[in-house]
Amino acid sequence: MSNPWTGRCLCGAMQYESRGDPLAQLICHCRDCQRASGSAGLPVIVVRTTDFAFKGEIRSYTRTGGSGMPTTRNFCPHCGSLLFGTPHHAPEIVTIYAGTLDDPSRFNAEFAQFMSERHQLDVHQPEIPQHLRRAP
Repeated sequence: MSNPWTGRCLCGAMQYESRGDPLAQLICHCRDCQRASGSAGLPVIVVRTTDFAFKGEIRSYTRTGGSGMPTTRNFCPHCGSLLFGTPHHAPEIVTIYAGTLDDPSRFNAEFAQFMSERHQLDVHQPEIPQHLRRAP
């Protein structure tokens, strides 16, 4: 068994853990992930449902995703952090949103999907000033 993958919401009211090895690590650029995350792409860790557990209250929102099937996104009702998904087309998996990991340095994308929906928000522009901390 590998080192558990753990994470939490912004306020700490909800925590999760996955005890198995991930099935995949990816970045999803579908329009639904962009809107749900407020970002250009959503880093995702795919784990087995049987390896995943959480503590705390969650709220859920379900809509038809890029697969053409419903996908449920789960978030903290206190701080609004988007935490994990449960795609209806694959009930044996949970998709953990990597930004909520306790140790996000463990995330290592193996591929990206829905590249046809990727847009300018995801282009890192080396010619603009970049700051290690908040811009002055």
